[in-house]
Order: sequence, then structure tokens, then C-alpha cells
Amino acid sequence: MAATIETIAELGYAQASFSRIAERAGLSSTRLISYHFAGKDDLIGAVVADVYSAIAQFMAERMAGQTDARGALRAYLSGVVEFIAGHPTQMRALMAVFLDFRAEDGGRSYDAASDRDALGHVQEILRAGQASGEFREFDTFVMAATIQRSVDGLPFLLQTKPDLDLRGYAEELVTLFDLATRSQG
Repeated sequence: MAATIETIAELGYAQASFSRIAERAGLSSTRLISYHFAGKDDLIGAVVADVYSAIAQFMAERMAGQTDARGALRAYLSGVVEFIAGHPTQMRALMAVFLDFRAEDGGRSYDAASDRDALGHVQEILRAGQASGEFREFDTFVMAATIQRSVDGLPFLLQTKPDLDLRGYAEELVTLFDLATRSQG
């Protein structure tokens, strides 16, 4: 997995062949990869699942113990930015896969269902905040999409500005969305 992620991050999805991955992994042939994965689509699916699993575990730790919606939203925004900052290779590989991967059946690694899952988690935080009175009334789908896109776009932004102050970025997002969601009462 690590060799695949590093190869995709460095060379891009299209150039990440079994032979290049095997070379990076120190394997004498591609047979071991072929033994475990039916093809490149299967391998890429495993890579995406591996990175998603790492993100989920990381975020579960950051979200643990949050008892109010404002704290949960703050932890979510800060946690996603922190993960991106600490895992640049995985994020470059994921970005390359999202941009270039097309499965043999025409499917993509990030599709409408994946997007609904990502937005659904944020919507749950927003709905809880509205129910508790912490957040004002607004369309939770629109706000969740805006929040999610602000962190989804960060790997692209880092391509343009690699020295971006990520701690400052996270703080600005927290402030922005705290002000945008805060109850007036």
C-alpha cells in the first residue's frame, strides 16, 4: 500500500504501473501484487479504502468527547486540516486518483455516494447545533457542502501555495464557520 501511495503521489495515477510500484516496494517482480489484487482497479480501490480508513480513525480520535455542536464543528474542521497537513503523500495520491481514475466499468473512486457520506456527517453536526439552539436556522445541505468543499479543496490549494500556514488556515475556517452558523440569540 505504502509503495502504491508513494508512486501515485510522485508520478500520478496514470504512471503508477505495477512494475513501478513493485520497484518502489523492492519486489523482484509484479507477481506478489497480482496475487493480492485482480488488477489496477482493485489495487486503487484498496488504496482509497486504506486512506479513508486512516482519515476515519484520525477523525474519530479528534471528534471523541465533543459534547456540543460548536465544539464538534471546530474539531471537524481542525481535524481534517491537521490530517491533510500530516499526510501530504496520502493526500496527493488521493487527489491524483480522484482526478484521473476511471474503473473498467466506468465508475469513479469518489462518486455521489461518497459525497453524500462526507456531507452527511457534517449535516449531522449542523442539525444537532440547530436542535440545541447553538446554530441559527439555515439550509444544512448548503452549509455542509460549503464546509466540506473548504477542506476538500485544501490539497489543491497546497499545490499552488505549498508554504500555506495550515494552522492559520484551520483557525480562519473555524472562525468563518462559527460566525456563519452561530445563533443570534
